[in-house]
Amino acid sequence: MHGAPPPTQQEPLSHGLKQRHLTMLGLGGVIGAGLFVGSGAGIAVAGPAIVVSYLIAGALAMLVMRMLGEMSAAMPASGAFSVHAERALGRWAGFSVGWLYWFLLVVVLAVEATAAAQIAHGWVPAVDQWAWVLAFMVVFTVANLTAVKNFGEFEFWFAALKVAAIVIFLVLGVLAVFGLLPDTDPVGLSHLTGQGGFLPNGWGGVVSGVLTVVFAFGGLEVVTIAAAETDNPARAVGRAVRSAVVRILFFYVGSMLVIVTVLPWTAQQAGLSPYVKVLDAIGVPSAGQIMSIVVFVALLSALNANLYGASRMVFSLAERGEGPRGLLKVSGSGGGGGVPRRAVLASVAFGFVSVLLNLRWPDSVFLYLLNSVGAVLLFVWGLIAASQLRLRRRLEREAPEALALRMWCFPWLTWVTLAALVAVLVLMLTDDAARPQVLWSAGATGLVLLVAGARELRDRLRAGPGGSVAG
Repeated sequence: MHGAPPPTQQEPLSHGLKQRHLTMLGLGGVIGAGLFVGSGAGIAVAGPAIVVSYLIAGALAMLVMRMLGEMSAAMPASGAFSVHAERALGRWAGFSVGWLYWFLLVVVLAVEATAAAQIAHGWVPAVDQWAWVLAFMVVFTVANLTAVKNFGEFEFWFAALKVAAIVIFLVLGVLAVFGLLPDTDPVGLSHLTGQGGFLPNGWGGVVSGVLTVVFAFGGLEVVTIAAAETDNPARAVGRAVRSAVVRILFFYVGSMLVIVTVLPWTAQQAGLSPYVKVLDAIGVPSAGQIMSIVVFVALLSALNANLYGASRMVFSLAERGEGPRGLLKVSGSGGGGGVPRRAVLASVAFGFVSVLLNLRWPDSVFLYLLNSVGAVLLFVWGLIAASQLRLRRRLEREAPEALALRMWCFPWLTWVTLAALVAVLVLMLTDDAARPQVLWSAGATGLVLLVAGARELRDRLRAGPGGSVAG
């Protein structure tokens, strides 16, 4: 019922994305406000050892993406890991992980739209924040309703700007460390060993840093969703995954190393961009404004990518009978053909609701909504690992030629990844700030699993004794 399908399964969607789009989506998909601003909170709890925290969190994300890349190269589909979970574990798994991920994207979309609107309102106070939100949502809805290549071009240039910003930052930072910039002296390693040493808060600080930064790697999964809309999904996703994970680790870890080397870690604080502090320290004029522009672009890029990912996920759910059939309508042939427009509108509609909740009740209703997806990414990653354990063996038996990209040290590293994800969840439960996210997310996950179980029971009752239910 859930066997591995032929790797050449065709999607009714367009194939307008090119390899360059997918590669830059992989690079830029996780370079967002979580890195440019949120990393300050990680440095505040881990000190210079935030570098180790990013290495651990990045390695975990890299292992998950390798597993996901293996399955997506062998069985490309617009639903990616939701389809894989269904084929590996059953309809309940595909239904659950698909709807949880869709819910995650449309809620986070509200955070990004609101944060981008706050920045824009600061630049142009005459335009109300809600008007900026409306403008962003309309622009990106239109972009996602047209040909998928338009989405690809948006993301290509957004990602290019973010990547360029980090590369310039790394170059300036390294020059500052060695005193090669005008009016600067060599910094040396004093800031890595001073102010309490490299581990000022011990290994507990490193663990707290991991809990702070691990979610910054969320977003890489969209690459495997988008791969289904390329001319050669198997090759495209393999190349994108190989290049993205290594380069992202370089950008993230490299940035953190520069930040804690140029300035003492005690100079950083949660809520303020460590990038701005470093650029100010080395004499870059208008550093705050420059980073505001970069963060603004990063937020719009994430909004665009999340809307795309949400629409393709809910389309895939409808395609498999796990969502409303009315969402299956795809635009006709031509330049804008092959776009699931109803799925886009359904996703943006819930996104608008989330934005309104964020604007009206940011500290109550929306906070509960945000907490309910706070740990969902870890649940999704766990199901990806569990699916890969099952599908890898099945593919080795039935279609070994489809394994163009393989998970390292299978199955040992897959089990290590699962154990690490469980450990992160347990550690979050012991952290006062993170505990509500785990509990609310567990509640949301339990609700979705309850619905999935009820649907399975309903289908079995309809099938009757000796009957079968189509998978």
